[in-house]
Amino acid sequence: MGLKKILISIILFSLGACTADDEGVAPVPVSEKVFLGELEWTKNFGGSGEESAQAVIATADGGYAVLGFTNSTDGDLAGKTIPVNDYWLLKLDSDGNLEWSKTYGGSKDDRGQSLVQTADGGYSLTGYAMSSDGDGSVNNGFHDNWVIKLDAQGTLQWEKSFGFSGHDHSYDIIETQDGGLFFSGFLDITSAQADGYTEKGNGSITAHGVGEFWGTKLDAQGNMEWRKFFGGTNNDRSHAVVQSEDGGFVLSGFSESDDFDIKNSRGSYDFWVVKINEEGELIWQNSYGGSGIDIAYDITKTADNGYVVVGHTFSDDQDVNKNHGEADVWMIKIDDEGNLVWERNFGGGAFDAAQGVSLSADGGFIISGNSKSTSMDVSANAGENDMWLIKTDANGKMVWQKTFGGDGLDYGFDAFETDGGGIILVGETSSQNFLDFPNHGKTDVVVLHIK
Repeated sequence: MGLKKILISIILFSLGACTADDEGVAPVPVSEKVFLGELEWTKNFGGSGEESAQAVIATADGGYAVLGFTNSTDGDLAGKTIPVNDYWLLKLDSDGNLEWSKTYGGSKDDRGQSLVQTADGGYSLTGYAMSSDGDGSVNNGFHDNWVIKLDAQGTLQWEKSFGFSGHDHSYDIIETQDGGLFFSGFLDITSAQADGYTEKGNGSITAHGVGEFWGTKLDAQGNMEWRKFFGGTNNDRSHAVVQSEDGGFVLSGFSESDDFDIKNSRGSYDFWVVKINEEGELIWQNSYGGSGIDIAYDITKTADNGYVVVGHTFSDDQDVNKNHGEADVWMIKIDDEGNLVWERNFGGGAFDAAQGVSLSADGGFIISGNSKSTSMDVSANAGENDMWLIKTDANGKMVWQKTFGGDGLDYGFDAFETDGGGIILVGETSSQNFLDFPNHGKTDVVVLHIK
């Protein structure tokens, strides 16, 4: 629907709402938020090195918190002493102005991926870390899942490392209904078993493969209550999690396997979604996709207790109705039993992918990602990858889209709708002409507000 028609519909709706009822009660004016799709402000942050923003949330004071990682020691990172990746948390006000930023890590590679503001006003952060010094106290080998708890001003309250001698990554964290925490990612099960790990999510432990979905439940103080893994012989990785209405958890990601916990593989790589109960026992699992490579990156819960999962697809068969080009943004809606309700794809002739999805106030969805296309669903491309933002209705129909970029590689990783009806989008840019502002270094954190 065009902007003119939207405005006419709102005016007619407001006039109808102002009609007195049969009992003579005075009409109540209706205030509607109109999304214009116009860029209101843009901010970038960084130093001469590499920065990335992986996640953004609204904060209780009306501002925003952005989490990513940085290896710079100058510019906005002046005071950071070691040129390796640290978690980087930025606190912004409602206009995107930096209130404070802090880094967390040690002398090795530590990369923040997800955050949540907790009930006490502080923050819990997760990602993966190699350090056992600085802010980190323990590392079990290569990357570990690293969870840190902060107060409202970003002061470190506690940190915990979870992992074994292999590569173990955490990508998402939520505060649970009981006030604890749950984070998801993947476990290098071969290394874990060599280290004596004997837990299993469903049945007896079996040597699966190079990666497993791994979910860990913590109490509010970071003490582990339980952890379970799920997967098959090959590479299976969970990128996101939500808590279901019944207190369980729904993990989404991708699977390369066709055995053990995976019962209905579609092809090379599939979207794979797992539901577990509040004790971590497997309730159901399902694969979605076609014969090509299908990778899921995010999940959100819908108003009708279903779930929407997004990522990208190279397929054009089985669950995937069509494909515009090399890869499309792929969006699926499933119910609470894992049944596929509908699927949508968006893209052009080149590579297009989704990294994040969130629910909007009207029941639709906000999708963040990147695009190299210049045709079909994609209106423009400034060069290489552009950040790509999509707004859909509740049935997954595209109602608005826009790209943002420059001559380099630009990626959108997360977005959400603000209380004012706008959208906050975060990611990274390597362009020297991204929306006409200069880049600090190799890549910068970028934050956009679209009203």
